[in-house]
Amino acid sequence: MSSNATPPPTSASSRTFDAIIIGAGQAGPSLAGRLDAAGMRVAIIERHLVGGTCVNTGCKPTKTLVASAHAAHMARRGSEYGFASSAVNVDMERVAARARKVILDSRKGNEDWLASMPNVTLLRGHARFDGPGVVVVDGERLKAPRIFINVGGRAAVPDLPGLAAVPYLTNSSIVELDTLPRHLVIVGGSYIGLEFAQMYRRFGSEVTVIERADRLISREDPDVSAAVRGILEDEGIEVRTGADQIAFKPDADGIEVAAGDGRVVGSHVLIAIGRRPNTDDLGLASAGIETDARGYITVDDTLQTSIPGVWALGDCNGRGAFTHTAYNDFEIVAANLLDGGDRRVSQRVPGYALYIDPPLGRAGMSDAEAARTGRPLLYARRAMTQVGRAVEKGETKGFMKVVADAGTRRILGAAILGTGGDEAIHGILDMMSAECTLDELRWAVPIHPTVSELIPTLLVDLTPAAASE
Repeated sequence: MSSNATPPPTSASSRTFDAIIIGAGQAGPSLAGRLDAAGMRVAIIERHLVGGTCVNTGCKPTKTLVASAHAAHMARRGSEYGFASSAVNVDMERVAARARKVILDSRKGNEDWLASMPNVTLLRGHARFDGPGVVVVDGERLKAPRIFINVGGRAAVPDLPGLAAVPYLTNSSIVELDTLPRHLVIVGGSYIGLEFAQMYRRFGSEVTVIERADRLISREDPDVSAAVRGILEDEGIEVRTGADQIAFKPDADGIEVAAGDGRVVGSHVLIAIGRRPNTDDLGLASAGIETDARGYITVDDTLQTSIPGVWALGDCNGRGAFTHTAYNDFEIVAANLLDGGDRRVSQRVPGYALYIDPPLGRAGMSDAEAARTGRPLLYARRAMTQVGRAVEKGETKGFMKVVADAGTRRILGAAILGTGGDEAIHGILDMMSAECTLDELRWAVPIHPTVSELIPTLLVDLTPAAASE
């Protein structure tokens, strides 16, 4: 930790900085780096683990585990590719150790990076506001004219009948498992839950997914939801949708989960029904910082809170629940504060992925969202069985589709559910961000053979039609 540029304390319990950053997740260290380069004295405060959710319990460990699960799955498919494959025995201790190494290496990288910043002081502790412009950490008062809140979020745990009486996992605790659940019951059929469902099924667990809504990942279009369900069920995952009145109780064989008229007994239960911001114990009210009904910090289009000089970045502001949106929050604030820019959240084209296999890459609006705008639409869809690269790889599940504004010729949204979909979607996402028309992308010359090469062909297929509901 480097703090040579920090002024000596003005008293035994008070220090003044040019900026205070609360939370060392995705946006915090990057912002600290820019402020440090600008010569500002910065305090960055972290009460738990440097790197936040992405590094410690999110993207880094889960995508490492997804990769291990994919390797096991492909080994079992050896005969499809022309070679004999023996039984695949997954060693969960080694799988977990691999994920743990990725976490520790990434966390140390972040810590070393912060330590290399001469004007930055990393403080370990719980930060609370004590009035406007004042933050208290372990009894010490810190003051700064600029304060940035980057505290992230955590798993939401509902008050469901019997849940408190049984052991359960969240996304944070399940990545620490080094044993294989006999039967993993996942409550929640959205992005986090589905990634763990397929992952553990491929490791060898029996898996059941319970979802209250009538379909999985209900924010997606019905055709995407149905295709994802089919992919998971094809691998032996039991999916129960429309499951109301969920309750839990201990059972001699583990944990009984009741959902409507059905019941299932699992060895482990994962609660994956959403996230909540880490804002409930920051003393925000004492500084006049407003939050919404769910606890997310209210921000304007430049990420400034209700109090001038205080910004909120990342998951805690409710304007994006992804590592890449948190990083873009940093970019917006840095551009406006240090580069004379006028960047805004509303300029961001939403994009994200679901990391089952094959992955789902998404950009912009869903078909249903586009239809609700009332615009005349162009629509096209192509099955992955018509994509040469997918056929060559033996991975033909899924489809790609795009919806566009017939008047402006601008792409409104796209989905690629298929091999390489999380990468190929960027051809569309980048064109949308550059505010180009579909005709400009139509005349791109993509590399053969790739999944991306079918995007211009998909655009040629666009026809006037009402987008599917």
